[in-house]
Amino acid sequence: MAGMDSALRDKIPTKLLWVDLEMTGLEVDKDVILEVAAEVTDFDFKTLASYEACILRSDEELGRMNDWSMAQHSSSGLVERIKKAGKPEDAVKHELIGFINAQFNAEPAILAGNSIHNDRNFIKKWWPEVDALLHYRMVDVSSLKVIMQAKYGVTFDKKDAHRAFDDIQASIAELQYYLEWFRVNDTPNAEN
Repeated sequence: MAGMDSALRDKIPTKLLWVDLEMTGLEVDKDVILEVAAEVTDFDFKTLASYEACILRSDEELGRMNDWSMAQHSSSGLVERIKKAGKPEDAVKHELIGFINAQFNAEPAILAGNSIHNDRNFIKKWWPEVDALLHYRMVDVSSLKVIMQAKYGVTFDKKDAHRAFDDIQASIAELQYYLEWFRVNDTPNAEN
């Protein structure tokens, strides 16, 4: 975003770009992206558009998954889907670029999700052309999770499906849960 002009950088967003990636592991220099889902919502969390794709990977790449990833991605059906319906990585990358451009045009694309910094690291490493379209600010639901648990004792029972689209839905639901908690528990401050 170094080249982003200040007018675009300072524009107040009207929507969010929720993204979730599934990878062969968590080591950005070694592991690769297997699946991507992106959902654009307004700030009432109404879905405006969505994109989802699996990336075709060789048996060698799939075989380098750590034990946890292999077990999880096999049981979720992701490995099978990659083999049957995976697309070449360049095609997925270019479709995602088109999706972001079409949805955000002259508005900053603010990335949102759970532990979104990790997904952003993979995007920066493997898809720098996508990273160039993203605002430097991000909405990380896991940051709010820490505050809600530690300060208010509030927890959200989130099912981790470890499929990209399902994980986005869970992240949106979690943020809505916390915002609703604040709405219901908002009490006027006597000092103000």
